[in-house]
Amino acid sequence: MQGMIKLDPLAFIKSILSSPSGKVSIKIPSEIKYLRKASSKILSALEGRNVDEGRIFDIKLCIEEAVRNAMVHGNHFNKQKIVKIMYWIGGDTLHIEVEDEGSGFEHAAIVDPTDPTNITKNSGRGVYLIRKLMDKVEYNDKGNKVTMTKILNQRGNIVCP
Repeated sequence: MQGMIKLDPLAFIKSILSSPSGKVSIKIPSEIKYLRKASSKILSALEGRNVDEGRIFDIKLCIEEAVRNAMVHGNHFNKQKIVKIMYWIGGDTLHIEVEDEGSGFEHAAIVDPTDPTNITKNSGRGVYLIRKLMDKVEYNDKGNKVTMTKILNQRGNIVCP
């Protein structure tokens, strides 16, 4: 078919790039089958850092929710559109950026899904969870890139190896 971009089956593996700054970039097509591969790659970077299981769970959930939102709402499952994920660890802090090729959204307009007037609404829960589970969440002005930050080991907490 003319105009179709043919994706290499190994595109996911080929798209993982590390920079000298320690930032790792992952580019995946807007297909759900790549979602867990991306989160697994980021979580593997936490091995040996004594991060407790609760934090691992929070990070995994937020990565997968942000990437899913990028695929569904940003790129509208268009397989030709890419989701860009960048992550790095600075000290005891994990930073994750997820960016889609969509037109963005007004993140401040997302209502609290736990408010009784919004309880039956079918949207906003993922953004709500990300805001609650991550230590810091920022969006770019366009609204098509989220930067999430999670402190890996709270000082004063006892972390079992």
